Amino acid sequence: MFGLLNIGSLVLGLLAWILPFMNLFRYEKQKQKRYWVALSVMSLGACALSLCFQIFYINHKVKVEDWSALMDTMGAVAFFSAVLLVITILLNGATLYVYRDRTTK
Repeated sequence: MFGLLNIGSLVLGLLAWILPFMNLFRYEKQKQKRYWVALSVMSLGACALSLCFQIFYINHKVKVEDWSALMDTMGAVAFFSAVLLVITILLNGATLYVYRDRTTK
């Protein structure tokens, strides 16, 4: 059951990256001015939930005292969590940069 947290974290992490790409590729086609804001908020929320799922999974491993699994995976989890966060922030920052003129008109 707790293994689903890793799958959920992966799916939400991918969603956190896909939503800003949707914003960037649909820039010319969008007629609604505030549509991109909702996708950016959903992207940041998906990133937060993805990281939260990892924290819950680590908490489970601590409770069952699976120290070897924690020692084997914590380096990769910390690295990829940082990568997820940085890329999500950069993609949403790029979206903000592209749409900055559209919302002021």
